[in-house]
Amino acid sequence: MLSAEAAALLRRARRDPGLVLLEGLHALKHAVRFGARPRAVVSPDPAALRTLLDRLAPDVAGTIGAVVVGVDDATWRGLTDGRPLPSPCLAVVDRPAVTGADVLARPGRVLLLEAPRHLGNLGAVVRVAAAAELAGVLVAGGADPWHPTAVRAAAGLHLATAVARTTTTAEVVADVAAAGRPLVGLDPDGDPLDGTELGPDAVVALGTERGGLSPGLRAAVAALVAIPMRVGVSSLNLATAAAVVAYRP
Repeated sequence: MLSAEAAALLRRARRDPGLVLLEGLHALKHAVRFGARPRAVVSPDPAALRTLLDRLAPDVAGTIGAVVVGVDDATWRGLTDGRPLPSPCLAVVDRPAVTGADVLARPGRVLLLEAPRHLGNLGAVVRVAAAAELAGVLVAGGADPWHPTAVRAAAGLHLATAVARTTTTAEVVADVAAAGRPLVGLDPDGDPLDGTELGPDAVVALGTERGGLSPGLRAAVAALVAIPMRVGVSSLNLATAAAVVAYRP
């Protein structure tokens, strides 16, 4: 039976900065795989969930299966606001306390997203960073990288890397300078990326698809690089561009 405390935790997770709401098994399995411990896990069909766990995530099936609580359809609809989820699972874990300085202190390349708007694209960038074993993702303004939709798009891999949001572009530029890291901007007018070595500790800034980098960030970078594209193609999806940058030497 779902306790009142667990129900309150699940409802609060969407707005509590100390919590992460995980929608679906894919997000939950990755979060647990990379060290998160579920504080609440509910399902309208625990048997179906356990079957999925045994098939898709046997390495964490015991950890997750031990804490799953079944709920009736009415409770499930209330907890999910009636939205369909990719699998019968909703969970809450603690959110790591990560600052911009923490991300920049980690070894490896950092992706800096300036004013991203689309939560799905933002989450996909986090997924790229985790897969490529980058230091992490910094977000300057724009959408919340820890929004449940972004976490879902990242398949819970926020917990496999480091993700932080800063208030302004000026703040993150100051943090990068204090960390002594090279700041590189992705821009159509830059030098061709295929002839450039970014370096393992570069902070690569990506602006919006429509507007690119802001004038302030463009002026702050040490270099501009461009992804070569066929004539007539105006831009790449944010996550696609991030993947190109992530795997470039």
